[in-house]
Amino acid sequence: MADEEPQAFAEAEEPEETPGYKAPAVKSLDEIKNLDADDESLIKYKQTLLAGMDVCAPADDPANVRVLKMALVVDSRPDLELDLSGADLSTLKDKPFVIKEGVEYRIKIIFKVQHEIVTGLRYAQVTTRKGLNVDKSSYMVGSYPPVKTEHSYMTPPEEAPSGMIARGHYKVCSKFIDDDKNVHLEWNWAFDIKKDWE
Repeated sequence: MADEEPQAFAEAEEPEETPGYKAPAVKSLDEIKNLDADDESLIKYKQTLLAGMDVCAPADDPANVRVLKMALVVDSRPDLELDLSGADLSTLKDKPFVIKEGVEYRIKIIFKVQHEIVTGLRYAQVTTRKGLNVDKSSYMVGSYPPVKTEHSYMTPPEEAPSGMIARGHYKVCSKFIDDDKNVHLEWNWAFDIKKDWE
């Protein structure tokens, strides 16, 4: 079977939704601030959520969420990073990370929220090997206000497969999406499982 490129998420591969959860209606920051003005506990919650909030996007940048970097994090090793802010994401799949078999690793996503609060951010990925899906993961990242500083999210630890059969080249299609089905970024990247670090 040909080693095909991972494609955009098929309908069956879309991130799972939480049963019974319905995304809230989209509201501007001013509408959120003025809602429930007589509920003291909600006022305190909104003050905490909106603390330090600052619409900080450049005037010529309409994106609400900018995904800046992805890193492969392994204890006692320097992070391996992919720059996701560049113009040509198509070359990322040509520079695979090398992962030593059996090590524990995490994926870190660094992003910025620029205009409005974003709710229900989720990081999802589908991993393929030789054209076959071998893993599908979806992680709730959370809700964030616009601030000048970058936000980061780290996935739970995962263990790289080990053994001769597990070694080889893997392709990944990743996606950063929110409750409203806005895809903030979708990108393809790759990793190689090897017997040792190279």
